[in-house]
Amino acid sequence: MGEKKGTPRARGAGSAKDADGSVGRRVVLVGGLAAAVGTAAIAREALSHLWWRLPGVDKPRVAGAVDFRGAQWIAASRANWRRADRPDDYPIDRVVIHVTQGGFASAVRVFQDPGHGAAAHYIVRKDGHVTQMIRELDVAFHAGNRSYNERSVGIEHEGFVERASSFTDAMYEASARLTAGICGRYGIPVDREHIIGHVEVPGTDHTDPGRHWDWDRYLRLVRRARTAAA
Repeated sequence: MGEKKGTPRARGAGSAKDADGSVGRRVVLVGGLAAAVGTAAIAREALSHLWWRLPGVDKPRVAGAVDFRGAQWIAASRANWRRADRPDDYPIDRVVIHVTQGGFASAVRVFQDPGHGAAAHYIVRKDGHVTQMIRELDVAFHAGNRSYNERSVGIEHEGFVERASSFTDAMYEASARLTAGICGRYGIPVDREHIIGHVEVPGTDHTDPGRHWDWDRYLRLVRRARTAAA
């Protein structure tokens, strides 16, 4: 989510422009034996990310299963993410930190709204509770940049960018463990080049996590969690 530049408040990770539809707009229908693409190059690029959708090669998915132990599963609207097979389909090399600009319940409602066009993989509540709404396998529309959506995992944090009190000890600790697990799964370095704020995504119009987010503290906690896990 995060606060947009030049506006008082904006709810929802990324924006409707994240919902690029990808293959949907290129109208490549593997199962329906139909394909309508603009050029051969586009067709090749699209189909290179669709082979696994054919019968017998789809990765198994268990309803309600989570990627982070202890997380609660609440499904985001299907309109706010794109099915994929990451990291085989798209290598994952970034974690993007967001702030909801609102409460936990309102963030969940927004991500379940098919008209919103955006959602993050996770929401971390002030008390440290972690909710997963999109599988890491899949592309969440959270960053406002298609390439970054495909290469990253998005983590929302309950609160407001202008309130330092939003970022509690429990939130930092839980989020750091979550990010450490993501970095461990995909071999992501624990540094500011690979763990970034929404504001740092090219082309973004958001400002989160804002000046009150303590990056030094956060990276220290992530490194500690990685070491403990190792």
